[in-house]
Amino acid sequence: MLASRNATPVAIASREPARAEAMAARHGIPTVHRTYEALLSDPDVDAVYVALANHAHRPWTIAALEAGKHVLCEKPLGLNATDVQAMAAAASQHQRTLMEAFMYRFHPRMIALHDAARDVRYLHAAFSFTLRKDDDYRWRVELGGGALLDVGCYTLDVARWFLGEPASVHAVAHEVGVDMSVATVLSFGTGAEATTWASFEAPEHQVMELVCADSVRRVEQPFTAWRDPHDPYQLMVEAFAASVLSDSEPPRSLDDSVGTARLMDRVRLAAGLTR
Repeated sequence: MLASRNATPVAIASREPARAEAMAARHGIPTVHRTYEALLSDPDVDAVYVALANHAHRPWTIAALEAGKHVLCEKPLGLNATDVQAMAAAASQHQRTLMEAFMYRFHPRMIALHDAARDVRYLHAAFSFTLRKDDDYRWRVELGGGALLDVGCYTLDVARWFLGEPASVHAVAHEVGVDMSVATVLSFGTGAEATTWASFEAPEHQVMELVCADSVRRVEQPFTAWRDPHDPYQLMVEAFAASVLSDSEPPRSLDDSVGTARLMDRVRLAAGLTR
């Protein structure tokens, strides 16, 4: 936000005010609110970035929309398609902009790759890291934990972005309290196929491979590349703010967000996950 050309952070709130005060001091944010409700009541706040644990996305996004704020909400937008549809309905009802914060889609490298892709035959996407902290919310089902929602959303979203909606979904998962690893095979009506893998049980690893009829591309760090030289977070904030300021549709549509949420629901069902 500080780097963007059209957005300014004016206030921050946290469940632990001391953490908010520390971040405000570090980044020069003028106002610290002791509750989320107080922030949503602040007339100087036009839009809210919701960066809470996954289970809190739906209630606090809807609360912000009801308070008349536009919302940029971290991925995944909701825990399931029902959540995302309810959030989209609230945005429509209150005539406010809502966009899912999939920053990787704003990186010029990824946009160029997507726009140049022709006759894609196969896509592979993987995202893993080792989950170590015992108190991390990602361990807890009730907080929206698990590899599918945390990193699998990237791999499935990029498959939809390049190939559309899959005709069939096959999946397996390793579940220990939460889904620790999820692998999928997706088949598309065009004859193309995709495989994805998301895991908390392996070293940091990100890759995307794209096989077209006449070319093969491999992209390292497709989902979190930062300042290389572009900053996709800055570009995402600018795109969101531009849509708010111009009262135009955001570049990441809510229909697209619903589509990825539905695909995650299909993967969850195919893998036999218990939540």
